[in-house]
Amino acid sequence: MTHNLVIRSLRYTINVSDKKLLEIFSLSGLTLPLNTIENFLKDEEDASYIECDDEAMAHFLDGLIFFKRGKDESKPRFPFEFPIDNNIILKKLKVAFNLKEPDMHEVLEMGGYPVGRSELSALLRKRGQPNYRECGDQVLRYFLKGLKVRFRD
Repeated sequence: MTHNLVIRSLRYTINVSDKKLLEIFSLSGLTLPLNTIENFLKDEEDASYIECDDEAMAHFLDGLIFFKRGKDESKPRFPFEFPIDNNIILKKLKVAFNLKEPDMHEVLEMGGYPVGRSELSALLRKRGQPNYRECGDQVLRYFLKGLKVRFRD
């Protein structure tokens, strides 16, 4: 799933303007011009569409955590993990929206994808761990849809 689609979906879920999105990026230390944010949100067929790269996505996800939960200056920042894949996005959204395991099950079920405990655990494991499972685009779509239902509707 492209980073632009994730940003577009989350923008709708948390109901923020382009300027607020700019703030979210800057909370993590990335300064972008407003037109870049607007171009991230455009349709792929649009001539001024810009694809969001891994670095910008990493800043957006950390900024979203700071936006939703606050920034704790006493704790050191963790380095970004690259490449930003669906598993990392899922983990960061779990933190940003302060979701526990039962909440994650509920969100996925609201999105139309009931998941077992072991499957969810496998999605949240670190790459290389035993029983790690790659999060597919469809699972992330169901999760984003569930977030919309839970936080927007």
